[in-house]
Amino acid sequence: MTQSNDELNPADLLKVLRRRRDIRGNRFNNQPVSSQQIALLLEAASLAPSVGYSQPWEFVLIRDPATKQRVRASFQQANAAACGQFKNARQRQYQQLRLEGIVDAQLNIAVFYTPTTEPVLGQASMPEVGEYSVVCAIQNIWLMARTLNLGVGWVSILDPEQVKKIINAPAGHKLIAYLCVGHVDQFGDRPELETLGWAKHKPIDDCVIEEHYAENPTGTA
Repeated sequence: MTQSNDELNPADLLKVLRRRRDIRGNRFNNQPVSSQQIALLLEAASLAPSVGYSQPWEFVLIRDPATKQRVRASFQQANAAACGQFKNARQRQYQQLRLEGIVDAQLNIAVFYTPTTEPVLGQASMPEVGEYSVVCAIQNIWLMARTLNLGVGWVSILDPEQVKKIINAPAGHKLIAYLCVGHVDQFGDRPELETLGWAKHKPIDDCVIEEHYAENPTGTA
């Protein structure tokens, strides 16, 4: 039976969106993530839009402490290199940030894009939309997690090829995200990087252009 639009409440969705947080470090507690909660996260992921209905995703559930430690070692190596791109006070601020919760979180999820050699409807001129489809699935996980009072942290500071080797992923798979998932005692009122002064929320009016971009006065791209 088709649901009518009046059964859906935009305010409820906005509430979840506004309260979603990127969770790091020791904010995770030791409460286990249940099989029912994991099933809901994966169902939410499977309902994401995908180019040509290709559903080009796979999810590796990682609970083994030894595997987590190996992935964390990859993070530490990549993080040391990333720190060098910042200078002076910004670098010192960076060094104070806890940017992962790999070992702290009860569950890690490695999310992969699984390309195909067959043609995919809608992907010929923009092949990257296959990876964008996987990102949509990740967003669904994040939002479902928040409704379950589970925290999710997306760790992007690591070597994807090292992670692939650690979990024996097929060569053709592409790591899109490494997620830390677990219960937290409290969600912040604002995103942590905003609270810590790293960045500010960008007003939507700064991101919207009507009809087309203004003509470039220099005539260059």
